[in-house]
Amino acid sequence: MTYSPAPRSGGGEPADLGRTRTAEGRLAGRTALVTGASRGIGRGIAERLASDGSLVAVHYGQNTAAADEVVASIRAAGGDAFPLQTRLGVPGDAQALFAAFDAELERRGMEPRLDVLVNNAAVSGSARIHEVTPELIDRIFSVNVTALLLVIREGLGRMSAGGRIVNISSMVTRAAYPQSVVYSMSKGAVDTLTIALAKELGSRGITVNTVSPGFVATDMNAKLRTTPEGAAQLAAISVFDRIGEPSDIAGIVSFLASSDSQWVTGQRLDASGGSQL
Repeated sequence: MTYSPAPRSGGGEPADLGRTRTAEGRLAGRTALVTGASRGIGRGIAERLASDGSLVAVHYGQNTAAADEVVASIRAAGGDAFPLQTRLGVPGDAQALFAAFDAELERRGMEPRLDVLVNNAAVSGSARIHEVTPELIDRIFSVNVTALLLVIREGLGRMSAGGRIVNISSMVTRAAYPQSVVYSMSKGAVDTLTIALAKELGSRGITVNTVSPGFVATDMNAKLRTTPEGAAQLAAISVFDRIGEPSDIAGIVSFLASSDSQWVTGQRLDASGGSQL
């Protein structure tokens, strides 16, 4: 099933948006989709958006048990969520993702509406320039860039005025990290996409922003934290002398997902704890 783009409106919030902000949370009445939400930063974001009142689609690629655990934790805390399995970086990924998304909303008696899209899913790969292979480039860009762009394109048909798109990038787009040159390039593409889409979608009242974490305590960098010395080195990069937590990033995303951020678009918000200032 395909959907025509939601009708355009002025650059402000929809007239009835205020009625969705109840005591249940500032995102009550909204539906959010967080890609790569079964662990790490994505999990933190999904749990925060749910605690703020959103119905959250917890997307994951392979780890069903981890995604089910996230959904269970959200429901135990009084929120609402459902798992959504789709492999990204393959042909037809965005269509498959939203077919499953629409089906779940229909099962709940809801229209296929998307209010908040958080593009968090990504793959990494350590490689300096002399170690780069075509296969590594294809793998990283297929998920971090191509899939992200196509998910946005597909999701826009379900998004109306007041919609929020938040792309998760990285501090590597402002601080050189030659150890992962291809990953760094892919995040640079995300930053550029954010600016272009913010201008494109402003007339529809949809904001597009990027959040750029530094080192966060997730599985992606677990090997760098296996020793006290390694953990201390990572902590020292931030002015707060600690490694970030998923909740640090989730709070920023929650702001960008809310009506409080209606005058913020096309921005890259550094969420690195003042790393390498």
